[in-house]
Amino acid sequence: MVNEEDHLRLHGMWSGFDVEGAYAAVEAVDAEMGRLVPFAFHPEFGYLTSCPTNAGTGLRASVLIHLPGLVLTKEINKVLQGLSQVGLTFRGLYGEGSEVVGNFFQLSNQTTLGKTEDELIDHLGKIVRQVVEYEEQARDVLLRTAPEEVEDKTWRAYGLLKHARQLSFEETMNLLSGVRLGVGLNLLPGPGVYTLNKLLIYTQPAHLAAMDGRSTGDRELPTVRAAFVRRLLEAESS
Repeated sequence: MVNEEDHLRLHGMWSGFDVEGAYAAVEAVDAEMGRLVPFAFHPEFGYLTSCPTNAGTGLRASVLIHLPGLVLTKEINKVLQGLSQVGLTFRGLYGEGSEVVGNFFQLSNQTTLGKTEDELIDHLGKIVRQVVEYEEQARDVLLRTAPEEVEDKTWRAYGLLKHARQLSFEETMNLLSGVRLGVGLNLLPGPGVYTLNKLLIYTQPAHLAAMDGRSTGDRELPTVRAAFVRRLLEAESS
């Protein structure tokens, strides 16, 4: 991205919690561009960025993580408050300034100054693995204390997605969250994670509008979204 918050931003996205792989790809592009573009660099303060909080390495490493167990057990606030004490912060689905939807949280380093890129990535990885452990513990608690309620929630979400005729983006994300939880806990026979990820991407307003040749403000998008979800789930189960 050119002339956004900073003059230049390189953004790499990788699946499967492969932060190192994403960084390696971005770093290769960064090194190549560094031979062609004179970046503003200070020997003491590192890269000089438009936003002061990005100075130093200029690196923001983030992980998008699904935490329905912590939300349902009401432990999420305790975990999120603990992140700030170890130099991390959380954001919504679309990063800074966005809302949390579908129980997806974006965890990232809070500062970029004073540590190397490898140190920042290693620290993020360690903390995210701890959060994953907390989420798994929360899911175990749900299965022990409220198995019928969790199973009902996941099947209701699956049923609505399979039969609804209109779906807003927020409702779709929340229903997909319930289905993803059910699949993760082996309470639902399907759909597969690939289909869930495809639904997560293509039901977003701009993706859906572009795919169907419409504008993002089209009043028919909820109907188009519901039809798309039904079509994918029917293809998965057939």
